[in-house]
Amino acid sequence: MAINFERALSAHSQAMQLRSRRAEILASNLANADTPNYRARDLDFKATLEGLQGREGALKTTHAGHLQARGDSAGRLLYRTPAQMAIDGNTVEEEQEKAAFADNAMRYQASVQFLGNRVRGLLSAIRGE
Repeated sequence: MAINFERALSAHSQAMQLRSRRAEILASNLANADTPNYRARDLDFKATLEGLQGREGALKTTHAGHLQARGDSAGRLLYRTPAQMAIDGNTVEEEQEKAAFADNAMRYQASVQFLGNRVRGLLSAIRGE
């Protein structure tokens, strides 16, 4: 039986790439915390990952007359809605950004561990252990 490495590893590698991209976005938000009129950005991780894996979360139409669903955010940067905007128009809330960055870093590390375990399992299967 052949082992399909792409199929076995793709979900974790895609998750790591998205986590890395999200870390850059969150770091940019933190770097611009004092920039007037800067609007904090983020991406919808779940929708983007589902889009990369071919599992679209958006509604599918079955007839040409059906209305298209709005709000498909897969892969697009979204603006954060702040609890309270600063006087200078900046929407970065440092504590929220730091918490999101820490959560993202923890989930990135988990993806690294999952990927490492998966590779070790595949190597064991190849060796016949």
